[in-house]
Amino acid sequence: MAGSRNYPLLLAAQTLGAFGDQFVLAVILGQFTFMKVRGEIPEADYQLANAVYPMLLFIPYVLGAPLTGYLNDRFSKTRWLLGGNIIKLVGTLIAMASLSSGPGAMAWQGVGYFIVGIGACIYGPAKYGILPEILPLERLVKANGTVEMLTLLAILLGGLGGAKMIDHYPPVACYGVLLVLFGTAAVLNACMTVTPSNPDVRWQNSVGAFFGHFRGLFAQQRLGRVLLGTAVFWICGAVFKMNFNPWGAETLNYKDSPTVNTDIALLGLWLAVGVMIGSMLAGQLHRVGELRWTQRYGWMLAAVIASLGLINHLGLDAHTQRKLAVAGLIGVGLFAGLFLIPLNAALQAEGDPWKLGKTIACQNFQENVAMTLSGGLVAFATSRGASAPEVFLGLAALVFVTVTLLKIPEKQPPSCPPRRRRNDGP
Repeated sequence: MAGSRNYPLLLAAQTLGAFGDQFVLAVILGQFTFMKVRGEIPEADYQLANAVYPMLLFIPYVLGAPLTGYLNDRFSKTRWLLGGNIIKLVGTLIAMASLSSGPGAMAWQGVGYFIVGIGACIYGPAKYGILPEILPLERLVKANGTVEMLTLLAILLGGLGGAKMIDHYPPVACYGVLLVLFGTAAVLNACMTVTPSNPDVRWQNSVGAFFGHFRGLFAQQRLGRVLLGTAVFWICGAVFKMNFNPWGAETLNYKDSPTVNTDIALLGLWLAVGVMIGSMLAGQLHRVGELRWTQRYGWMLAAVIASLGLINHLGLDAHTQRKLAVAGLIGVGLFAGLFLIPLNAALQAEGDPWKLGKTIACQNFQENVAMTLSGGLVAFATSRGASAPEVFLGLAALVFVTVTLLKIPEKQPPSCPPRRRRNDGP
């Protein structure tokens, strides 16, 4: 069976690729940190870089969603997994080559990271869309949990690994490590058994078909609300990504540490631990399509996020605050995993199987639009003087209100024609 070979190869390649996506961002932002410490750029430019460069990974998902949906429905998903990592290699080479370009090096590294984002955009629909092709239906929840767990763990470890590398080695060595990571992922994808293509899918009217499918998903009350639910998860992820460093530096008093970036990055591991636990529990506690607990998990997620925003009001010493922060981060990850995994599995199981690539691309599109908008809101809030704890309190309020309105209806059983009674008489 193809799944017995493809599934572990998919997991390994996806983990390396997701690790590399965050590794490169940490390498770029680490260079900006050194420039700020040396006084080469002002504080305002440093904050702008930390807001803009993470968006370079989101924008390709927004702009390329119609195309990637078509490609992943038309051609073998294993081929697009390979193609995504090859594009990431190209972006890494551009960023690496730009190191000798003087003042324009940072801008060209941004271009390289944007190209890495294009590769991730192509890879995204394929990594989830291939699961129903290589695994039986009853394994989808656990498989989604495993993919999500490894992806989020790789994201957090990638940021930590990139921060440590740029602290101790020159950028060219860091990009050399990235070439190995993406190259190995591409080799693993090339070793996968090729999955079927669908030559009946045509390029014509792809954009119109994509947005038509997007409208069709939201026209279905249940699937539309499932999509909104997954967007809530990724809004939380985007806000944490942008707010983590100022929150750790100021609220937890890491700003005076000689290893401030590493200390803050290590906090992210506790978030990953929570997501791992939540993802595994979701596969054990819930069947495919069972979403009755979604709202309750969302409320609990909002409550724990709010607790992170209130730590600095408790009058505790820094050591105790950090212990409470660790417990809170584990709680955020736990309820986030329990919230997301059943939603992803329901979307895959209940959507049109012949348009699964478009469905996942639609999901990526609206999630990345949501993350981009949330990034704008964070930038606006901080420009108006909002502190890092206040940003978390605002996020908690947004999650609570959205989840309260997000009442996902139960799945309707398929209608069956009435059974004819047997005539047992002669």
